[in-house]
Amino acid sequence: MSELFYLLALLACPVGMGAMMWMMSRGHGSAPQPAEDKQAELAGLRAEIDQLRAERSGDGGNPRLAESSR
Repeated sequence: MSELFYLLALLACPVGMGAMMWMMSRGHGSAPQPAEDKQAELAGLRAEIDQLRAERSGDGGNPRLAESSR
């Protein structure tokens, strides 16, 4: 009976690792995002970065001006 416990303990790691690899390879169930959505999100994030840089530098007028002064 004790050999059975040793065998189960020995197989627990590889079986668990295989199960985790299989679950991770399945992905998260989300569909790929269309290119248009990615471009729109990227433009919005760039605008937000420009706004934050302008606020940080104290120059509310031109965020590109504050970026070039570095």
